[in-house]
Amino acid sequence: MITAAELIKKLEAWSDTTGDYSKTCDTVKCGDPDKPVARIAISMFATPDVIRQAARWRADMLIVHEPSFYSHMDVRLENDPITQAKEQLLKEAGLVLYRFHDHPHRKPFDMICEGELKALGLPYHNFANAHWAVNTIELDEPITPRQLGRIMQERLNIAQPKICGTMDQLCSRISLCFGTPGGVFEELRSDDIDIVLTGEACEWMLGEYARDAAQLGFCKALIIMGHIGSERDGMKLLAQKLPEIQPGLAVRYFECGEVYSYPRFY
Repeated sequence: MITAAELIKKLEAWSDTTGDYSKTCDTVKCGDPDKPVARIAISMFATPDVIRQAARWRADMLIVHEPSFYSHMDVRLENDPITQAKEQLLKEAGLVLYRFHDHPHRKPFDMICEGELKALGLPYHNFANAHWAVNTIELDEPITPRQLGRIMQERLNIAQPKICGTMDQLCSRISLCFGTPGGVFEELRSDDIDIVLTGEACEWMLGEYARDAAQLGFCKALIIMGHIGSERDGMKLLAQKLPEIQPGLAVRYFECGEVYSYPRFY
């Protein structure tokens, strides 16, 4: 049986080994890396509910894309009851918790982007990598931001995509800033881009720029997908690929759900 550390080496070699990973966040956050693993849980975030579900499934290891302890490098908050309770839950679950973030974004075809594009199912051409976790495409057939938002709801299961800027102009040149990468404002300002897709955004800067652009007659839109909705299908793709990377593993994706709730107020 393969150990968690051995699986991590295979996973990182499969994705990318050419970058400088001396300061990577892709490390084991909890558990013994020398533990033999056969059942692998995958999710976007290691929420308490995901940890409990993975433990009930008898997972040996949990692979997530984003931080589990509220900072990029998972530095623990001191004397924090939430942090302490979560660490205790992980210890009781017996999981090896590993973050897989930098390597998949540096894959020749960004793994997160690949999963999102497959799930969207829109024919495109001229795929290009602009810089870290930022990619661009041109759709074969133009689409309006309103139509694209509806497709996101139906195919990506995003409860409420938020659209700033133009709603009903036909657009084809799209910048894919999934998650929260740097350079989103530069992509929004580019003459070569009609729509920017991102997970999170600063409203007073990005949102207002897109709104002003539309009201001044420019074809410009920003669609905020939510962090989870903008990267989730990349981790689902990992769940599909992992048995090919290491045959014999039992692999399951666990849905953490969106961080926001959408209650009806009366």
